[in-house]
Order: sequence, then C-alpha cells, then structure tokens
Amino acid sequence: MTQIAFIGLGHMGLPMARNLLKAGYPLKVFDLVRSAVDILAGEGAVAAESAADAGDQAQVVISMLPASRHVEGLYLGEDGLLARLPAGTLVIECSTIAPESARKVHAAARERGVALLDAPVSGGTAGAAAGTLTFMVGGEAQALEKARPILAAMGRNIFHAGPDGAGQVAKVCNNQVLAVQMIATAEAMAMGVANGLEPAVLAEIMRQSSGGNWTLEKYNPWPGVMENAPASKGYSGGFMAELMAKDLGLAQETASHSGNSTPMGALALQLYRLLLKQGKGKQDFSVVQQLFVQ
Repeated sequence: MTQIAFIGLGHMGLPMARNLLKAGYPLKVFDLVRSAVDILAGEGAVAAESAADAGDQAQVVISMLPASRHVEGLYLGEDGLLARLPAGTLVIECSTIAPESARKVHAAARERGVALLDAPVSGGTAGAAAGTLTFMVGGEAQALEKARPILAAMGRNIFHAGPDGAGQVAKVCNNQVLAVQMIATAEAMAMGVANGLEPAVLAEIMRQSSGGNWTLEKYNPWPGVMENAPASKGYSGGFMAELMAKDLGLAQETASHSGNSTPMGALALQLYRLLLKQGKGKQDFSVVQQLFVQ
C-alpha cells in the first residue's frame, strides 16, 4: 500500500495516524515529543528521527501542526521538506493555518511538482479517535481524488471547498460560527438557571425550539447536562480554548484581507482571549460558560 509519512502527533495527529495504521497503511511518524512517536511505534508504525527522515521514500506526507509558522518552517526554504520531496509526492496538510500561509505553501509545492492539499479538519479529538472527522479540502480536484481513500480512513465527510487555501477559509468560517453559538448558548443557560430553571430542562426546550444548535445537540457547556461533554468532566478534553482563540484570530485576519465586517466573530475572539488571561486556555472551549456564572 501507499507509504505515508505522518508529521505532528499531538491531540489530533496521533489518533488520526492510528486510524491509518488500523486501515493497513505503512506509516513512518515523527513528532518533537518522542513519547508520541514511541506510542505509535509500539502499534506498528516506523519511528522517524526527523521530519526529513519521515518524508524519505514517502509517497504521501500528512502534517498536523499547531500554527502557520510551524507549517511554513516544515515545508519552505532550502532546508524545508519540499526541497527534498520528489515530484509526484502528495502532501496533505491538515493543520489549521492562515489561508494566505496555505497559498504560499501551495505555490512552493507546485514549483517542485508536488501536489498539495490544505485539508483542515472538524470534529475534535473524539472525531479523530473515532475516524469521523470532516475534511475541508483546498487544492486541485485530481489531487483530492488521489487522497480520498486516505482521508476516508480518518474521516466521514470529505468536502472539496475549492482552490488553494479554500479549505482554510471554510475552517475559519465554521469555527467562528461554532464559537458564537457556544457563547450564545452559555449566556442563555446562565440566565435561565439564575432565574430558577433546571439546566437540563432549559437545554432540552431550546434544543427542540428555534434556538436549537450544534452545542445544544452535542456539546452543552453547562456541567451535568450531558454526561460525556467536556463540561461534565471539568472542561477537560475536547477542543482547547486557546485553539479556539487561535482560529478566531485567523478568522479576523481572513475578514480583514477580504474587507468583511465580522462583529460577532470579533467579540467572540475577545471573550476567548479573556479566558486565556484567566489561565483557562488548556480547558475545553465550552469553559466560556464560566464567564457568565455569578
């Protein structure tokens, strides 16, 4: 089968890589945190000593990194991975980064004859573990068809958002909506409980009414309403508030680039930055509920 290099084995990357192993793909993995590499090596992956080592002999390279600077550092420049990959290699870049940064890496890949897709994901750590992620893909349709069986081993929904960078634009649009929904749900839950309503009853009323949204269906921010939601586990696990703040910042950059007005997104960013100032950046993003509880 296709030889795959997987670079970046954090909260999302490790379970994604694990699902590729389960699907039978030969995998060579690298992360700066050696313990993550050792975990997958114990499950059948080959441990690489560096990103360059991981990419050696790979037909497909997948990366899942924290931010734009990490992606550009991995791929660009004389010492970057693109300078080493042979023409015809497929790169699937799954990090959430600025659309302009993605387009820069696309251009460099095209110069080398390397097919690149920006393919950020939605679904969180639970979706990564279950193999039910949504991929929002930017790049050429032909490259996506080549990548589709690999993406299908990690996700359930695969969308071709458009040309270079389109996957990143779709991702920041989606996460801006998610953040605004979470904040609206959290403040309504706090208001209802403060006025004597039982949180589970209020949540169900809103879920079945015109205020229904994804957070009420899957991810209620009030502790105890949903047994398996991060809110009921001390806001642990899930999608960290600091990552939501990062994505909201990217959304604001994208809006500024295109001249769009996004006042709700701007306010959401400020509220999540406030959470970071309070030391809650490592908790799940539903911890925004605590801003509204007196």
